[in-house]
Amino acid sequence: MSAHQYDEGHTVAGWTGFGIATVGTAVLGLGVCVVSAPLLVAGTAIDLVGLLVAWALHLTGWGKAPGKRPREQWGMRVRDTGARAGHPGCVGCRLAGRGVRRTAAAAATSTSTAAAGTASGVVPVSAGEAEPATAPSGG
Repeated sequence: MSAHQYDEGHTVAGWTGFGIATVGTAVLGLGVCVVSAPLLVAGTAIDLVGLLVAWALHLTGWGKAPGKRPREQWGMRVRDTGARAGHPGCVGCRLAGRGVRRTAAAAATSTSTAAAGTASGVVPVSAGEAEPATAPSGG
């Protein structure tokens, strides 16, 4: 039996991203200490690569959803079977276009409701849908 009775969230995506980001931050810190613009740029680039690698691993099932996982998925080498459909409440999955599935009927209803709402100056937003960048002018 494990000494820990809870899911610590250790995943391949998390540890890989952490490792790459640690190297990037060390290079960035060295760049600050020696006042070197190339090292600052390199450290920032390595950190961005770490972020993208962790995100890609998360999307392929080597990360975890926000919140608690079932006990059988606590192991670090266990892939998340629900990653392909997207995790509810996960920003990374939403950025990849996962987790928000709309049927054609729901999209048509949303479009007709939005068209009706623009006449009054109010644009309704469905759950899981981003708010419009600018509100329509009232006249």
